[in-house]
Amino acid sequence: MSKGTILISGASAGLGAEMARQFAALGYDLALCARRVDRMEALREEITAAHPGRRVELRALDVTDADAVLSVFGDLADAFGGMDRVIVNAGLGKGAALGTGRPDANRRTAETNFMGALAQAEAAMGIFRAQGNGHLVLISSMSALRGMRRSMTVYAATKAGVSALAEGLRAERVPGLDVSVVHPGYIRTEMNERVEQRTRFMVDTVPGVRSMVAAIERRRVKAYVPAWPWVPIGFAMRVLPLSVVSRLA
Repeated sequence: MSKGTILISGASAGLGAEMARQFAALGYDLALCARRVDRMEALREEITAAHPGRRVELRALDVTDADAVLSVFGDLADAFGGMDRVIVNAGLGKGAALGTGRPDANRRTAETNFMGALAQAEAAMGIFRAQGNGHLVLISSMSALRGMRRSMTVYAATKAGVSALAEGLRAERVPGLDVSVVHPGYIRTEMNERVEQRTRFMVDTVPGVRSMVAAIERRRVKAYVPAWPWVPIGFAMRVLPLSVVSRLA
């Protein structure tokens, strides 16, 4: 018997794929979206082999196509007869220092991380308002807490925007709606594999995502994960001078 249905975007790799594995193990059916369908097909085979009772639906989706987001989210909600939770996870980590000749990378990151998150929040909220309940989860980043330098500038700005979206929706107090924003620290994924050897506080994917899943299951309003060391680091980031904070990037 299913505990409910969870839609996860950006589910072909990284945090999204591992969240799918862990939520399936907890008893949830899954609606998975990403651009790379072949990766999701392999993931579905893995999940259904490990958990034969789980239902896993897949849809190709580029979250920068707002019309496609509305269509795909609506189609998946119809397929399952509703949606209990939507996890807005799809994102990019590309970027360059502003003015150094890579506006394309910065623009693509902004379009995916913020405009894509906005399109997903719109689609999810339409579903939740219609059914009278739901849990919207937005995956932000510890970098959202302060401005970051060089290649992290635009990424951090987009994640700050995602966090603000979550706060605005919470302020609206929509009946039956829970809103969570999760701020992961450095969790090893394909996105950061080029920098993992020189990044402090990096944790492996499975335990890192386990802390994310635990926070989501508790419907935490805001979570810094893993709690150690990111809860104290989060406090420090809010009060330390920018010159100190920038060394974390």
